[in-house]
Amino acid sequence: MPTTRLILIRHGETDWNVEGRYQGQADPPLNERGREQAHTLANELAHLGIDVIYSSPLRRAWETAEVIARALGVSLYPEPRLMEIHQGDWQGRLRSEIAARYPELFRRWLTEPWEVTPPGGEHLRDVQRRVYAAVDEILRRHPGQTVALVTHRIPIALLKVRYQGLDKDAVRTLSLPNTYWEELHVDVDSGEPKAQEEG
Repeated sequence: MPTTRLILIRHGETDWNVEGRYQGQADPPLNERGREQAHTLANELAHLGIDVIYSSPLRRAWETAEVIARALGVSLYPEPRLMEIHQGDWQGRLRSEIAARYPELFRRWLTEPWEVTPPGGEHLRDVQRRVYAAVDEILRRHPGQTVALVTHRIPIALLKVRYQGLDKDAVRTLSLPNTYWEELHVDVDSGEPKAQEEG
């Protein structure tokens, strides 16, 4: 099967990003700076020859994706499995508030994230399963094409773990700022995707 190019894109800035408030599957929109970032990003991506865009339906991702899709004149499709991890009771709370309410659990979330689950939220293994299943379907649907995925920090980190062989605990330590993007070349061989990072 031919190589498919995946463009991993994190959404633009929200007020909650600025405040240090956990977003998860809560749905704040982009702020003014985030909208400006999306337009700048669209210009940066113009040379890549993107064929299609799939986006998390959460507003911060979808608004980012809409700007890119309009600028590049490509089709945009929602993919709910690309949503951020559901963080349960932590959603909408400041990082400092979470640390104060759940000191031991939060410490473990930062140091051993695969061993804990946010209260009322989603385990990383569940996020991993849905994100990987979505990407596998997208790869089968678009062999040899260039596909952009507009999503969130945890899904991008999980894809980097999968395709770049990073330690799985890197999901909590990777620096992936707003409108971060990265290109991966993915070969699907016998149903097992493998990737090389492209600079």
